[in-house]
Amino acid sequence: MTSDALSRAESLIRSVPDYPQQGILFRDITPLLADAEALRVTTEALVAPFAGEFDVVAGIEARGFILAAAAAVTAGVGMLPIRKAGKLPRPAASVDYDLEYGTATVEMHDDLPGGSRVLLIDDVLATGGTLEAGRTIVDRLGYRLAGISVLFEIDGLGGRDRIGDLHTVFRS
Repeated sequence: MTSDALSRAESLIRSVPDYPQQGILFRDITPLLADAEALRVTTEALVAPFAGEFDVVAGIEARGFILAAAAAVTAGVGMLPIRKAGKLPRPAASVDYDLEYGTATVEMHDDLPGGSRVLLIDDVLATGGTLEAGRTIVDRLGYRLAGISVLFEIDGLGGRDRIGDLHTVFRS
């Protein structure tokens, strides 16, 4: 992957003001997802620092699913969804968390052997609530967190302070 290819991919991320509510600057990754080359280089960039260190990729609903599925295929491993409450037929664990514009709950199945190494992927790191919930649920189910990787980090919202060490492809 080249820096030119990554720069081009980053240019496809749109900023949408006041969505989903007033004062929020939403990062729309749909144009990046629709571009095969951009999706390929960003997926490779998401997993590269963790190569060989994980058994499965977990993606947080909803855009994190898309990136995690692509990352799992790229890495040759499986993918587990971390879903919003009420979307899984047999959740094994759930975690409540705060968003920058509300509260939510995520759930996950326990389909892996204990101690499995999980790479946690999401699309955007803002305040860190969603990723903190993802990290908590992975731990609660007895899996080992191999790392956290996000497509886009929004600086200045405290996410990195809350999450700690993580890999980011793009930052603002």
